[in-house]
Amino acid sequence: MNKSILVTKRNGKQEPINLDKIHKVITWAAEGLENVSVSQVELRSHIQFYDGIRTSDIHETIIRAAADLISQETPDYQYLAARLAIFHLRKKAYNQFTPPPLYEHVKKLVDTKRYDKHLLEDYTQEEFEAMDKIIDHWRDMNFSYAAVKQLEGKYLVQNRVTGEIYESAQFLYILVAACLFANYPKDTRLNYIKRFYDAVSTFKISLPTPIMAGVRTPTRQFSSCVLIECDDSLDSINATASAIVKYVSQRAGIGVNAGRIRALGSSIRGGEAFHTGCIPFYKYFQTAVKSCSQGGVRGGAATVFYPIWHLEVESLLVLRNNRGVEENRVRHLDYGVQINKLMYQRLIKNENITLFSPSDVPGLYDAFFADQDKFESLYQQYEQDVNIRKRIVKAVELFSLLMQERASTGRIYIQNVDHCNTHSPFNPELAPVHQSNLCMEIALPTKPLYNINDEKGEIALCTLSAFNLGKIESLDDFEELADLTVRALDSLLDYQDYPVPAARNSSINRRTLGIGVINYAYYLAKHGVKYSDGSANNLTHRTFEAMQYYLLKASNNLAKEKGACPLFNETTYSQGILPIDTYKKDLDSITKEPLHYDWESLRESIKTYGLRNSTLSALMPSETSSQISNATNGIEPPRGYISVKASKDGILKQVVPDYNDLKNFYELLWQIPNNTGYLHLVGIMQKFIDQSISANTNYDPTKFPNDKVPMKQLLADLLTAYKFGVKTLYYHNTRDGAEDIQGDIALTASDDGCEGGACKI
Repeated sequence: MNKSILVTKRNGKQEPINLDKIHKVITWAAEGLENVSVSQVELRSHIQFYDGIRTSDIHETIIRAAADLISQETPDYQYLAARLAIFHLRKKAYNQFTPPPLYEHVKKLVDTKRYDKHLLEDYTQEEFEAMDKIIDHWRDMNFSYAAVKQLEGKYLVQNRVTGEIYESAQFLYILVAACLFANYPKDTRLNYIKRFYDAVSTFKISLPTPIMAGVRTPTRQFSSCVLIECDDSLDSINATASAIVKYVSQRAGIGVNAGRIRALGSSIRGGEAFHTGCIPFYKYFQTAVKSCSQGGVRGGAATVFYPIWHLEVESLLVLRNNRGVEENRVRHLDYGVQINKLMYQRLIKNENITLFSPSDVPGLYDAFFADQDKFESLYQQYEQDVNIRKRIVKAVELFSLLMQERASTGRIYIQNVDHCNTHSPFNPELAPVHQSNLCMEIALPTKPLYNINDEKGEIALCTLSAFNLGKIESLDDFEELADLTVRALDSLLDYQDYPVPAARNSSINRRTLGIGVINYAYYLAKHGVKYSDGSANNLTHRTFEAMQYYLLKASNNLAKEKGACPLFNETTYSQGILPIDTYKKDLDSITKEPLHYDWESLRESIKTYGLRNSTLSALMPSETSSQISNATNGIEPPRGYISVKASKDGILKQVVPDYNDLKNFYELLWQIPNNTGYLHLVGIMQKFIDQSISANTNYDPTKFPNDKVPMKQLLADLLTAYKFGVKTLYYHNTRDGAEDIQGDIALTASDDGCEGGACKI
């Protein structure tokens, strides 16, 4: 029967199907893989063939057939499908399986304006030929199927209208390295390019979406996270909206601090008018966020921040929920609620919280971040002032509303603003941290801007990357990886363009980086320890100590070469104060692990030579880039042994690393009895991380009476996080049973949260 099927070639001609050719390709893709069957793939494919089928459709049919066979018992089908997909991708990009010489490839794509012309200006043909010898195209065969589809969908240079692909992964990696080290001396840069290429192409270093998709192209904005602060004026609100549009259009995720905006009914121009309050301006920001798509790579997304003591807080807390009407809801933004010790004390003591409009209480808003003692004094003073408009609410009722909305939407986040300033690399008197970002892992100073060209304002940018803990054999491996990553990201700050002057000034003067980790769950499984029982506490302490130590050492060494960042004097590092000096001492009750590195010598070197970068670390979500590296997501436990991600290319299945050997050591998300052990681990990480951590809370209602999570439990977890120094809380995940399609298979649907912004690396 098969012999009667005709296939349509690329040139339009038809000829009988050649099953031997198909068999050879599948056999090639199966070489060296365990528990895969060529005949099974062929059988599933043949059923779907039809007369006149195009050769490209045949290849895609075979790929889908192999991908459908991915399971816990046969995980290697993810590599068979990936190899078939790579074969197909290269055919589309090059009309042949073997990639062309690098120099020819670059010249062609520069001529068609797909690549940045500086590549041919900065490098000679001989240097490209030397880079060509560095490239190992066979590393393409180490991708999983999900990784190839993510590369093809988001990262490879392409025409997003026609779907034409112009490159394959190893060209991406080598050219990112070439761009980032272009300004290094000619006698050293090829060495750095080789080392960086080897690290990223073997998945030791994970790069964020803006770098993967953008570096080597004419678009030059690669910072993952943008933090914009808005003042209480129309000029500042308009400037904020303009900055949002500029950065959303260039792949960035946005954090907007709108906490200064006065409350509904406040006086304007001495009583000439009533203020319309926060909600109309939040709607304005929402329109700005959604006004631009991000080149087909991702949709725009933002988190808006406000203090829990804002007079409108009860209306602001419900902005995302499904009740109400459009006029009093702003559902396409996420929200970060800002809390400090005094607010928690009012909760614990069952006291009241007094709500104010920031415009009515001079100095209170600034003290909320910069000086906790001053805040408490002013707050109590204003509470007693009968002339100030206020509302008094029971603390337990306000916190319960907060946690109820966090639970029902999953997207009301928490920022502990005192921890963000007392355990901070910035001196809060000179550079207070007023907000976080889209995904709650960035903690950087900002200042409002009053027009789009305002150079006195400060838009904070952070450039991300991550270490793959699964590739760490010795903690001293961090030394080389930290040196490469810090150098590459620091170079990127000078390499990229800045659409807004306030962002350029901040980036060049502070030179902030946020380097995190992926594959933490695999790392724990490999070491035979768990999230839930404290067995991972000491390992986590040792690991993040080593990571931060070597990041600081790398930045200190770079400062010796290139000078400290210009605003180094505004950091606590300049005073010799390190994260190990300011952490919450409650952590000592859950780990007795001592420090293992020579911090005192490093402290003195930092005081003497400074740091090239004001910040070095942040732990971000990494769902997409973890898939590229065949790793588990960031610091999160996997929901299942197989993750099933819905994408525009269909269902992508990916098996956890080393499943066959480690399946009894992984602790899946819904196997973890409660949040306590996880929050302890986040606190231990936060001891060393100088920015913040995207930490989630997770609840399985079936573990509680009447299948309902008690408010008491939600509040207890919130207080546990605060007690152990956690700066920020990101998603609230509730198990609804839908994830458990096949027991240990978990569905991860793409959303418009950090996946929509660039901070999810």
